[in-house]
Amino acid sequence: MRAIVNVRMYAGEPGSGAGKGGGGGGSIREAGGTFGKMEAAREDEYFYKKQKEQLANLKGHLNKEIAFHQEQIKRHEDAIRRHKEQMSDIEKPQ
Repeated sequence: MRAIVNVRMYAGEPGSGAGKGGGGGGSIREAGGTFGKMEAAREDEYFYKKQKEQLANLKGHLNKEIAFHQEQIKRHEDAIRRHKEQMSDIEKPQ
């Protein structure tokens, strides 16, 4: 799972009008001014929260994977111990 990083690029100051990506930012963004800046701030906040949520999900997933692999290590160590005991039983003189 990859973390998605959003990069915001503005032509000039955020909210100052349409960006240089070819499309307009909507009527409020195109008008610029205070409302455009507020909308740009809301957008940035949305993407910040979204990225934070994605990182929390990734961290939870990685913690689950770590726990799974630690359990697998324990199972393999138990199997190795059992096999060593079997080998020592075979090697004992009878």
